[in-house]
Amino acid sequence: MRDILSNLNNIFKFMIILVFILWEKSVFAYYFDFSLGVQGLLQNIILLISPLGTSIILLSFGLYFRRSKIAYFAMTLIYLIESIFLYSNVLYYREFTNFISLNTILSSAKAVKSLGPSVMNSIKYYDFVYLIDVLFVFIILFIMIRKKKLQLTRKLNATAWTIFGVMIFSFNLALAEMNRPQLLTRMFDQTYIVKYLGLNTFFVYDSIKTVNSDRVRNNTENTSIDGPLKYQQENYAKPNQKYFGVARKKNLIIIHLESFQQFLINFKVNGQEVTPFLNSLYSDNNTLSYSNFFHQVGQGKTSDAETMLETGLFGLPEGSFLPQLGPSNTFQAAPAILNQSEGYTSAVFHGNVASFYSRDKVYPNFGYNYFFDQKSFNTSDGSSVGFGLKDKLMFAESTKYLEQLQQPFYVKYITLTNHYPFDLPAEDNDGFVTTQTKNSVVNNYFLTAHYLDSSLKEFFNYLKKSGLYDKSMIVLYGDHYGISNDKNPDLAPLLGYSEDQWTDFNNTQLQRVPFMIHMKGLKGGVKDTYGGEIDVLPTLLHLTGVNSKDYLQLGEDLLSKDHNQIVSFRNGSYVTPEYTVLKKGKGSYDVYLNSSGEKLDLTENKILSKKIENWGKQVDQRLKISDKINNQNLLRFYTPSGFVPVDPNDDKYNYLNQMDRMLQIRDEKGTGSTSLYSKNDNDSTTNFYDSDAPEFKQELLVPFK
Repeated sequence: MRDILSNLNNIFKFMIILVFILWEKSVFAYYFDFSLGVQGLLQNIILLISPLGTSIILLSFGLYFRRSKIAYFAMTLIYLIESIFLYSNVLYYREFTNFISLNTILSSAKAVKSLGPSVMNSIKYYDFVYLIDVLFVFIILFIMIRKKKLQLTRKLNATAWTIFGVMIFSFNLALAEMNRPQLLTRMFDQTYIVKYLGLNTFFVYDSIKTVNSDRVRNNTENTSIDGPLKYQQENYAKPNQKYFGVARKKNLIIIHLESFQQFLINFKVNGQEVTPFLNSLYSDNNTLSYSNFFHQVGQGKTSDAETMLETGLFGLPEGSFLPQLGPSNTFQAAPAILNQSEGYTSAVFHGNVASFYSRDKVYPNFGYNYFFDQKSFNTSDGSSVGFGLKDKLMFAESTKYLEQLQQPFYVKYITLTNHYPFDLPAEDNDGFVTTQTKNSVVNNYFLTAHYLDSSLKEFFNYLKKSGLYDKSMIVLYGDHYGISNDKNPDLAPLLGYSEDQWTDFNNTQLQRVPFMIHMKGLKGGVKDTYGGEIDVLPTLLHLTGVNSKDYLQLGEDLLSKDHNQIVSFRNGSYVTPEYTVLKKGKGSYDVYLNSSGEKLDLTENKILSKKIENWGKQVDQRLKISDKINNQNLLRFYTPSGFVPVDPNDDKYNYLNQMDRMLQIRDEKGTGSTSLYSKNDNDSTTNFYDSDAPEFKQELLVPFK
């Protein structure tokens, strides 16, 4: 150490020491404390580079001071702030599996209240790694001051260091975009920003987003809600009295079919049904099925589907609504509406991390009482694939939580295994033989879709054995495409087309996804009504006996006789029962006849051309109204009669120790408890679950007493 100290005779070497220490601590945290999901050589290289650029830029600011002591103290202060920021994130992440944002700091009272009691439990034996260097740096600084070895540098050299830091950051950003395109525009998950660009970049990026969003909202007047309210009232589709309230007080189970497209229904590969269970459900007399139901997602994909399902509003034209605006917006969302109108308890089951798409911050705003994410399940070796826990294990292990929910409940299952790139371990294949196209993604897609189908069959078997089936309405929907447009030509021969016959019309037709509403005693059938994900919420509310009239939603009940069958896509294109209309520019469209796929020439058909133009204006108006509501957070200015806006700070939306809270509610209610566990004479139903998953063990389903 003496040799090191004796050589610290200028500010550059002092800065290099500080950069190295910050880099070492950051990399340690990224690998040992943050679950960043780093895979492959390139991602590891990116992670190693990511702390360097911003650290050099920040510390170089100290070089611009013209008084030596101020310059050194400024660099030390920056280093100290960075160290505190890093360790604070480590403690925060251990508790919340998330990172400190500007909103976290602005709502510090809540953060302290939540984190305070558990800070001591969050500290680990190796945390000296984050702290011991602070003492070392102050010793160095003290010795340099005593020996008068504080030296300055020219301003030109200071600028050079700043530029060098910018160059490293730019290189880091280029590698990140190479590995994860649209990283900053789509912002899938806060973890992605940290993994690719580091904690500092995440905080700055999140802060800019927050400030811009607040600026737009602060300049919004409460009268801005008038236009959207008028539109909603003029386009409200009153419920079909034949179906209104048929599921009142029934449990509502939503199953989000990841990347599942409609063409899979009744589709065969090598003489085998890809989805035999879903096929049987689709044609069941107790199922309302829709053959012309389309996904309407944009860049937000899964999160856009959730946004439409829960709020009746579209996603954003760019990026994902949930992480960008969801944590701070006001909502009139399904969990809160059903809770306040019909006394529903709500929960989400998902095998990925809670922070993905900022779900852990958005779900409290929706009014979800519970969120069981990856931490709630056993994730031992072999239990996960791709983005998280395998579906069979997620469904199975969820039952020990599900049986404790007070009924009626509104629950959502977000499946994962049928997610790109559709990897499935050989031991999870039950012998299904897939296609042999030249595209492995297409081939694997049928394998994972078949696995998902088998998962659903096991779950339905449990629902029937446990008695929940008779008390529930089960809704299944595909969130978005699985095979992307660039791979559709490889899929074409399986659908009866040659590659050179495939057109944009065919791509649009493949935006169909399943939508099924299943309930014992429901008068079902396959409906050819045209609709999309924006129409789900009012449809479900009317089935449960809640009129959507006073809520600001842009969808229309699929069962209503007033339902408008123009299906709007996020890019301004749309379909009707007769035409597929693809937007090419402002007022410019390609129009196809649905019955034949023929591209129409409208130059001689002025009447149809005018219809297409008017329909396009309706679609654009609908999307603009949704964007206005979301971007300006207009729902803060309008509260329907009888509805109370959700306070996300309420403890009933706190996902820490949520199982203890659930059991406490059960015990406090005593004989008035409506949970399945209580109704079953305090005897668990988890033993009814059976699965052929190789990792499945009954011990995973040990019930909560």
